[in-house]
Amino acid sequence: MTVLFEEFNWGDIFKASMVLFAVIDIIGSIPLIIKLKESAGDIHALRTTIVSFVIMVTFLIVGNSILGLFGVEVEEFAVAGSMILFAMSLEMILGIKLFNNDNVSGKTASIVPLAFPIIAGAGSMTSIISLRAEYHELNIFIAVFINIILVYVVLRLTKVIEKTLGEGGIAILQKVFGIILLAIAIKLFTQNVKNLFV
Repeated sequence: MTVLFEEFNWGDIFKASMVLFAVIDIIGSIPLIIKLKESAGDIHALRTTIVSFVIMVTFLIVGNSILGLFGVEVEEFAVAGSMILFAMSLEMILGIKLFNNDNVSGKTASIVPLAFPIIAGAGSMTSIISLRAEYHELNIFIAVFINIILVYVVLRLTKVIEKTLGEGGIAILQKVFGIILLAIAIKLFTQNVKNLFV
């Protein structure tokens, strides 16, 4: 317990939370969530939140072991992850589509595609592993938990948020967090790529 307390760092939690917030982009996903609600009939906020949390925490705990099976180091995954984050930021900034997330209607919509891959998808998993190259697991876990709470709140208040922000407000948020994500991707790349040649 004492060791964990020593690793606790508000600064690292804030930085990791911002990375995950930008990657998950739950605000920017509001139009998609509304579309899913229309096609599926309803979205179960709690179920979606729990599944997303379990997926991300599982990857946080065993992600390194999975990489180890393939002989991949965290730094190497972080560099690869930075490229994915870079591509995701371009999607958000330029409004282009690089990743294909096909919508699935029906009772499973709360889990597929909402929990996975929209919330706990490739971007989130890549970010979690990449963050392990910089921050302690405890701080990343707390950052994941903070984002999951935000995800739940947004899912519960989707219509209210959309009405308040409007299409223009949501579009602006997407651009802003896209630029932040781009900067994070560049930083992640430059900090880890040098370790590949040591």
